[in-house]
Amino acid sequence: MVHAYILIQTEVGKAAAVASEISGIAGVTTAEDVTGPYDVIVRAEADTVDQLGQLVVARIQNVEGITRTLTCPVVHL
Repeated sequence: MVHAYILIQTEVGKAAAVASEISGIAGVTTAEDVTGPYDVIVRAEADTVDQLGQLVVARIQNVEGITRTLTCPVVHL
């Protein structure tokens, strides 16, 4: 299982709506609107890195109001 944090920038005033919509996507474990340089932080999981990439590109990045994403896979050192 691959886990990642996805940092999301949104259009002004869209953070709560984006977080709400993303929280309903399969593979997303949490989605919260936050303050700072990013507007929403998502924790997601998938069976493989390829499936994680598909989740981000095909599902999350298609949510209206998102302007940029940064995917940070979790590593266990």
